Amino acid sequence: MRKNSFEIPVSACRSIFFFLFFFLILSLSGCSKSEVQTQTEQTQEEVRIQIGLSFDSFVIERWLRDRDMFVSTAQSLGADVNVQVAGGSVDEQISQIEYFIQKEMDVIVIIAVDGDALRDVVNKAISAGIHVICYDRLISDVNADLFISFDNYQVGVLMAKALIAASPNGGNIFAIYGSPTDLNVDDVVDGFTAALADSNLEIIYSAYCDNWLAELAFDYVNEGFTVSSDIVGVMCGNDDLASQAIKALSESQLAGQVAVVGQDAELSACQRIVEGTQEMTVYKAVEEEAMAAATLAVALARGEDITASSCSCPVSETIVSGEYEIPYYKLDPVAVTADNIDEVIIASGFHSSDDVYLNVQ
Repeated sequence: MRKNSFEIPVSACRSIFFFLFFFLILSLSGCSKSEVQTQTEQTQEEVRIQIGLSFDSFVIERWLRDRDMFVSTAQSLGADVNVQVAGGSVDEQISQIEYFIQKEMDVIVIIAVDGDALRDVVNKAISAGIHVICYDRLISDVNADLFISFDNYQVGVLMAKALIAASPNGGNIFAIYGSPTDLNVDDVVDGFTAALADSNLEIIYSAYCDNWLAELAFDYVNEGFTVSSDIVGVMCGNDDLASQAIKALSESQLAGQVAVVGQDAELSACQRIVEGTQEMTVYKAVEEEAMAAATLAVALARGEDITASSCSCPVSETIVSGEYEIPYYKLDPVAVTADNIDEVIIASGFHSSDDVYLNVQ
């Protein structure tokens, strides 16, 4: 009998079978690889570091710079940042930190409204295994992982030295300090009074501005005038307070005649310095502080030893917080006057020349 012309030889069937089997294996392998890659990407997204950042308020100009640099640095290092603003309310800040604890943040960074009132909630966060960083303001009696700030004692020293230089013959001065709940203020006051000890300047009136409210400085300068208007200088806790102190001096036709000092190098303060109504401000490289804080926050979340030399921002000092001794990343402040404002402020890009000299021909 003649074979069917359409019959496929056995050897050909085997070849087709093996080809189909091999193609199926490749297809399955491809799917498996794609699924594994997708799962890996999802896992990487799930384990991104979570940082809670709680601000006192944005009343002070510099905090916006701190926020932007901190967030951008943390994001570049693979972390997400949840920013909350307490608006100067202790209760609100406690609520925000409670929220961060519930969200099981890896790190909580706090610019404290009140360094004493936050103690319990911060200890609760630490007990929950969350790393805590005291940013710029120390929180008392907590075993935080880090305190990062400028040398606040030196800030006070620089302010005193500027007033001494501006009034070599001595005289009376007012001291308008910052918020009494900001523990850094104590260090500034200590540095300021210590540096004045051997001078001919005498503090005849002093007051504290609750929650750093600038309007209080205006009232306090006028209140100080009831003691004496014969003054040569006014120390202000920051540039915002200085703006209101100078307003009060202007109304008494003393602006430009009385030396005023502040801190933070706000644009308005730098403008007043070149205009001649403010003697000095203390410049703090806040972007450097924010970058270091974000870098150290990520290092803590990854379980790194931030005091080790191998750390990208090693912390070499400590500070006492109640019964605890915690790592302290300290930065140096710089005094800024009309003599060095171009070099320190403009050359660094902190403010532009056009902005600083806006009102000066």
